Amino acid sequence: MGFQRRTDYRGQNASHLHILTRSEENESLPLYDRYRPGRNKAPALSVTMARSIEDIMKMIAIRSAVYIAEQACPYLEEFDDNDFCATHLLGYVGEEPAACMRIRTFAGFAKIERLAVRKEYRNTRIAFQVVRAGIELCRVKGYEVLYGHAQRRLVNFWGRFGFKPIPGAPEFVFSDFDYVEIRLDMKASPQSITIGLDPYVMIRPEGRWHMPGILEKSASRPVTRPSVAENAA
Repeated sequence: MGFQRRTDYRGQNASHLHILTRSEENESLPLYDRYRPGRNKAPALSVTMARSIEDIMKMIAIRSAVYIAEQACPYLEEFDDNDFCATHLLGYVGEEPAACMRIRTFAGFAKIERLAVRKEYRNTRIAFQVVRAGIELCRVKGYEVLYGHAQRRLVNFWGRFGFKPIPGAPEFVFSDFDYVEIRLDMKASPQSITIGLDPYVMIRPEGRWHMPGILEKSASRPVTRPSVAENAA
């Protein structure tokens, strides 16, 4: 859970207390962008978006361990041609990739999928961190409806975040499990990304709209239009 035994608290002996220390830096960042390599000591929990082929490999490893190894899902059903057109979140316990979730976006709603937590980390709250990060990310992107397919046995888990089964929707089956359609209605973030914002915000790295990107730094150079000048010559 992240609690550690303390021998003192505010100058007083307090060996009976367990303290959860939070990073001020991380607390100021969005839930979906709190992992910083080399700065996370177990059992600290953090989440980030997959940004590199190595991150995608971590996602594949986690889902292979959970869905293919534990739930006997066939490879071609688990990796279903949707991974390279989706956003992936990675959850960390310390420096170890422990969980992942996929998000696909459509007109008017986003769909959350493939939440997976490695068996050895299911006694942590990393699943909750990843789901909350996914919800926050979708709100910042302006979505007010989230949709998902929940295994029947996990409907109550999703209910903790406000998801509800869609009334009248039939149960259905794929990859040997029974599923229920679920939906979450929410409000878009007041800081959602919309037309009319600073144009530099739009070209920042995905999920890092809260900090300047490399293209903003390039604006310090004078306009030279190098390719245009070469063609004119």
